[in-house]
Amino acid sequence: MLDAASRLFRAKGFDSVTVAEIMQGAGLTHGGFYGHFSSKDDLIEQTLAHCLTMGSDEPFDLQAYVAHYLSPEHRDNPADGCPFAALAAYVQRQGRDARMVMSDGARTLVSRMAGDQDTRAGTGPSIIGSWAAMVGAMILARAVDDPDLSDRILEETRSLVALTLARPNTEDTALTGV
Repeated sequence: MLDAASRLFRAKGFDSVTVAEIMQGAGLTHGGFYGHFSSKDDLIEQTLAHCLTMGSDEPFDLQAYVAHYLSPEHRDNPADGCPFAALAAYVQRQGRDARMVMSDGARTLVSRMAGDQDTRAGTGPSIIGSWAAMVGAMILARAVDDPDLSDRILEETRSLVALTLARPNTEDTALTGV
């Protein structure tokens, strides 16, 4: 059920998906829903936790992650893509518990992206800034109705993130540009 809900929510948003659609997508009957979840909000929270931890046990390659994230394949398949880019606008209208799950997922992803790097401001490449640029680029690339512009958004953000992550960012260089 969580896999079906995850795909449907990322493709259509929370409000556009019914419990019946989720159960059908999972190959189950509608009646079984309340044996697993107390409400649709409970399902949303559990689905967020599920999709934000998928693959978290696998080794993490930052360069491969950036390349895939900012790819046309990811852009064109939101149901299989990043829950942050697909669901951030919807989560802000959910209850506190759903937002807490999203916050925990964000902290976990940033930590995985940073690896052994220190993520405090001024101590290394801007992992959080790079990640935020990636999510924003994906949202914009999906929103525009111009394929060339969409591709440029992804390409230029990929280049920007690669440059940002390749250079050290100390407080001195961040403030003075030297």
